[in-house]
Amino acid sequence: MEIKTVSILGCGWFGLPFAKELVAKGFRVKGSTTSVDKLDSLRAEGIEPFLINLNEASALPTDFFYTDVLFVNVPPRAKTESAASYPDKLQSIADAATNVKQVVFISSTGVFEDGNFEVDENTGPKPESDAGKSLLEAENLWKAYPQFTTTIIRFAGLLGPGRNLAKFFAGRADVPNGKAPINLITLDDCIGLCLQLLETQKFGGVYHGVAPHHPTRAEFYTTLCEVSGMEKPAFKDERLDWKQINSINVSKLGYDFKVQNWFEWMETASL
Repeated sequence: MEIKTVSILGCGWFGLPFAKELVAKGFRVKGSTTSVDKLDSLRAEGIEPFLINLNEASALPTDFFYTDVLFVNVPPRAKTESAASYPDKLQSIADAATNVKQVVFISSTGVFEDGNFEVDENTGPKPESDAGKSLLEAENLWKAYPQFTTTIIRFAGLLGPGRNLAKFFAGRADVPNGKAPINLITLDDCIGLCLQLLETQKFGGVYHGVAPHHPTRAEFYTTLCEVSGMEKPAFKDERLDWKQINSINVSKLGYDFKVQNWFEWMETASL
């Protein structure tokens, strides 16, 4: 199948730079925003803009769903809505996607509980948090629709421009769980992974978007604060509840994560 048109529901921190990269590669890109003020800025980037707000009961624009691949990139808003309502809001999108053959749902490794284990795409999630349960329900919702093929990409913690996680730890004392492993991915790898999926067209699977390097929280965040010019935190020398997210399926796409070592990445990172 030749992919010419890609629709991205949610042009935010990941969706917008991903859309811009697709435009640069010659794709026709349709992108959604919840803000009228952002329609012109999307158009200026060569993106066909659509106003879609799942929190408002309004008709969905039919033309947005005339596309080869639909990326659904709208995480639940934990502070403004009940996690239980999130799958219901996505269902209206799924019902409208009658002309779509491929759906890529951007999920999160938050579907996994902190079970003191290593997991990969073959591990069945058993979420304990409301947000995790909501995300898993949403994944299953998409997979239940027979008219399109659903691909699930679970991103780990997001790191990159405008998301310097050091600020959450700088100067803190007695930070718990210092020996627990980190599970993170940069914006560059989020985009690179999705581009490789479009290139290979290996749709229908589950892919974990997480860098293969898992230093401890203490090692990683102490160094990140240091290179960011922030006061170093002090972690407790302990490992409480934890999980290590691994990926065995991304290699099937022929994709190599750009971040193979977080400490080498920090040497040149711009956050």
